[in-house]
Amino acid sequence: MTRDLLLEIGLEEVPARFVRGAMEQLKEKLEKWLAEARIHHGVVQAYATPRRIAVIVKDMAEKQTDMQEEAKGPSRKIAQDAEGNWSKAALGFARSQGVEPDQLYFKELSGVEYVYATKSSIGVESSSLLPQGLNGLVSSMSFPKNMRWGSQEFRFVRPIRWLIALLGQDVIELEIAGVTAGRISRGHRTLGADAAIGEPAEYVEKLREQHVIVDVEERQAMIVSGIQALMADKGWHVAMKEDLLEEVLFLVEYPTALHGSFDPQFLQIPQEVLITSMREHQRYFPVMDEAGKLLPHFVTVRNGDSRSIELVARGNEKVLRARLSDAKFFYEEDHKLTIDYAMSKLRNVVYHEELGTVSDKVDRIAAVAKGLAEQLKLDAQASANIQRAASICKFDLVSQMVYEFPELQGIMGEDYAKRAGESEDVAKAINEHYQPRFAGDQVPSGVTGAIVSLADKIDTIVGCFSIGIVPTGSQDPYALRRSAAGIVQIMLAFGFKLELTDLYRTALSVHASRGLKRPADEIEKDLNEFFSLRVKNWLSEQGYRYDVIDAVMASGISDLQLTASRAAAVAAGVNGKDKAAFKLTVEAFNRVSNLAGKATTRSVDRQLFQENVEQELYDAWLAQEETFRTALADKNAAAALQSLSALKPPIHQYFESVMVMAEDDHIRNNRLATLANIADDISLVADFSKVVW
Repeated sequence: MTRDLLLEIGLEEVPARFVRGAMEQLKEKLEKWLAEARIHHGVVQAYATPRRIAVIVKDMAEKQTDMQEEAKGPSRKIAQDAEGNWSKAALGFARSQGVEPDQLYFKELSGVEYVYATKSSIGVESSSLLPQGLNGLVSSMSFPKNMRWGSQEFRFVRPIRWLIALLGQDVIELEIAGVTAGRISRGHRTLGADAAIGEPAEYVEKLREQHVIVDVEERQAMIVSGIQALMADKGWHVAMKEDLLEEVLFLVEYPTALHGSFDPQFLQIPQEVLITSMREHQRYFPVMDEAGKLLPHFVTVRNGDSRSIELVARGNEKVLRARLSDAKFFYEEDHKLTIDYAMSKLRNVVYHEELGTVSDKVDRIAAVAKGLAEQLKLDAQASANIQRAASICKFDLVSQMVYEFPELQGIMGEDYAKRAGESEDVAKAINEHYQPRFAGDQVPSGVTGAIVSLADKIDTIVGCFSIGIVPTGSQDPYALRRSAAGIVQIMLAFGFKLELTDLYRTALSVHASRGLKRPADEIEKDLNEFFSLRVKNWLSEQGYRYDVIDAVMASGISDLQLTASRAAAVAAGVNGKDKAAFKLTVEAFNRVSNLAGKATTRSVDRQLFQENVEQELYDAWLAQEETFRTALADKNAAAALQSLSALKPPIHQYFESVMVMAEDDHIRNNRLATLANIADDISLVADFSKVVW
């Protein structure tokens, strides 16, 4: 026999960003508890609105499954004494398993006899387990922020106002935080009424009758279809940004899309400002034309039906007019702000108590950017643009617009810089030096923005590491991992002839001028470990196997272009059509590397060769050496690996004909030196011993 289970937790309005996580957490915890309680069930479906999280378990068994489990105890030697009596260890094992000593028995495992016990448990009624189980799982839920209210010690994301706990048609005896479970749910605040749920199968439909769409996917489909209908009717393009759609989804229980307009004069403000104001303050979707230009309209979603929709639209227009008027005022006031005055104000803005002001940071960014431009041997104009962009890249932080909308940093800087007469390249770099802002974001479009971005990010990382702020676990308050990932992304995208160590040392030399709290070599060691994880993540995102990644990273990661090329070359061999042939090549490499570690010198004396294969292997290595080194210098690891692969036949012949570890010290060391030279080249591509076949 089976019955459906319904649990609904009714709440005060939960912040939209918490709702999906709470819904998924409730489902996961219930599924885990059911598994641990040995209660079979069918599909588990979770539901959520701003005022409730709920879950329905289909076809839940009326009774736990019976259990018969075999447990292994101590060996016979420990379990019995010489007379065959049970020892204290065996008796303790029996007690722990809930069986009598005479129920113990022996079984052989890997040639040793162990004492065993079979414990049985008869399943009990599921209904008897649910009150305690549901109370425990709800109480164990965690949220980014919890609340405690009244005299209750119980903490939850928001106060619990009602509970439904039904097993079939029966109410489960459940009380949480002073609220007793029943079968009454609450409908939409203004359009609905209380709804009596007879059994779980009625839940979704009963609440729909009270203007509550509890199914998240259904509610999202209503929002999207409503917006698409407006798009088709008006000929608009509505930018349905995923994060905004997600937020709106959990702000409403019964969605109805509507549109409004604003004064076209506001379009004189940069459209990024208008879009940000609409999205961040009002949760409106901006309306664009086919070319992506903002139109003086917006789309929003009402928590209700279409009654008095025109009145609601006018109310939204009035609120938006006030918001956009504020934005227009900030924008016009910022026009009075000169770049030089803005930079002087940054001297009073603390970046970090141990790293100085934002002005100090800008000075360091400029110094690092200058060093990188010199290492890249950029021309005078490019270097000048980089220096100018780096020296003013943060000036817009003191503007009123960025103070009101921090997410517009850089965007406003580009606009204001153009108005101040800065070149297109410099202005764009002020915006783009923040890129990539997040995973999947674009890198800067030009070299100027890329170099300033590298300088900004490596200054942040090195500065934090220099004062002991190193991310641990999930803690990363300064988003250093994101900055490091951005550096890797930029370096690979632009192919700069810079290594990660060049970045570290350039930034460290700048920070050293103010004095370092930690030794530079310790900081660099931490930086290497930190960036290794970022590179490993990047390689994993490209789809490379874990063993290929480990093999490639063992040869170093500082040269990112070469690292990427080496990973592609090794992966092509491991996964290619000639996989069997490549395996033989790798076996040859590993035979060389295994013995090369015993070498004490790289100096080879031809006069000590005793077998023709010694001369042949050495000559084959010399013949490919120039090609190999040239390929590596060109970051062409595939060509370098192909060059090395030519050594496979002479390597195999060598090991078939020569005893490397000869008794004569001179001959043995000479043979090891030959192998060591070859192994050194192999190690520049990968540690092939880490490849798994």
